[in-house]
Formats: sequence, structure tokens, C-alpha cells
Amino acid sequence: MRILTVGDDPELKTVIKEKLLRENCMVDSCNSGSAALDYLQLAEYDVVLMDVDLPDRSGVDVVDAIRRKDIQTPVMLLTAQAEVADIVRGLDAGADEYMVKPIHFSELMARIRVLIRKKDGVRGNVYRCGDLEINVNDQMVRRAGKQIELSPKEYSMLLYMMRNRNIVLTREQLETNSWDYRSESSSNVVDVYIRYLRKKIDEGFDKKLIHTIRGVGYVLRSED
Repeated sequence: MRILTVGDDPELKTVIKEKLLRENCMVDSCNSGSAALDYLQLAEYDVVLMDVDLPDRSGVDVVDAIRRKDIQTPVMLLTAQAEVADIVRGLDAGADEYMVKPIHFSELMARIRVLIRKKDGVRGNVYRCGDLEINVNDQMVRRAGKQIELSPKEYSMLLYMMRNRNIVLTREQLETNSWDYRSESSSNVVDVYIRYLRKKIDEGFDKKLIHTIRGVGYVLRSED
């Protein structure tokens, strides 16, 4: 899953990010509400973890701005304020969950899983792009109902592209976010795996889903 953390507490942010990475999450971080809005308009996230106390504006106000832009990504507010009125204000602004500090990571992960289940309840944790679908519960990939066998690295790259479908991704983004490490052995490793995926995903189909954006990178989309 891909998570955006928003807050200017460096110690808390570092601890949460390190633990999320150990859970095989992809994590982006920013310090302010305005930066969070930029991130959410550029990429798709499964969950946002947002501190209520931000340097430029209240996290509650940021949630309200997110919902006004019709961005439906689940948001969990993190705060030291346990007053019922504060919690109600955050939930009424559009937050999906509220967690009071100090943060216990096992509880945080459990709440994140609940948000994911709610978000994907109708789809059953299935991502779709045209007739291509990925079921993240069993890691099954199908196109037009036919199961496709992928290697772990192919699956990770395709899942990252699926979570960011219709968004142009650079080679650096693909390499950095698809796998837990960056390859030093080959500068064209992303191009190699794109070829592998095209052979398995697009070959034999009139409509291609993986598109090259010359000079930039690649995008997964069902529209030509």
C-alpha cells in the first residue's frame, strides 16, 4: 500500500516511516498542508496520515480542502488533543479516523487496515484498469479474465503503476517505488521490466495499456 505522511515532527515522522517501510508500504512524506494537497493531486494514495498541528494551517482545514477538491483518499488525523469537540470537528471536516498521541504502531497499522478495507470494500481490494485487474489479497493478476503469472519484481512494478494509473511515471519513480532497493547494475532495469510486462500484459490484445511517454517515462491507462 502507498501512504502519505504529513507533519513537521521529524522524530515521529521518521519512526512512522521506518516502521511502515518494514511493513512493505511505500511512503511519501511532506511537512505542510499545502504540500500535502500537491502530493494528493499528483499521485494516488491508499491512506493519508496527517498531524493536526501543521506549520501553515490546521490539519482539519487541510482535510476540508481535500474533500472540496473531491479527493476521497482516506485520512487519519494524528493529534495530542483528546477533546471530544476537536475529534468531532476533524471527523465533520471529512477525516475518516482520528488517533490520539502517543502513537502505538500496532494500533496504527490495525486502523490503517480498517481504512483500506472500507476504501476497497466494493472492489474487494481489486485494482482495475480497463480489463486488467490486480487482486491484492491473493496477488492474482488477470486480463480479460485470464490469469497472468508475474515474477515478484514484475508484480511490484505493475502494482505501483496500477495504483498510479493514468499518471505519467518517470523511470526513477518506477525504480524507487516499485522495489525496496535501487539497482546499480543496470541503468535500463526499468525499461527491461517494462518490456517483460508488455509481453505478458499487452501482447495479444488490440488495446495496449502500458504507454511510453517519450522523454519522460511510462503510464498505465486504458485510453490511448
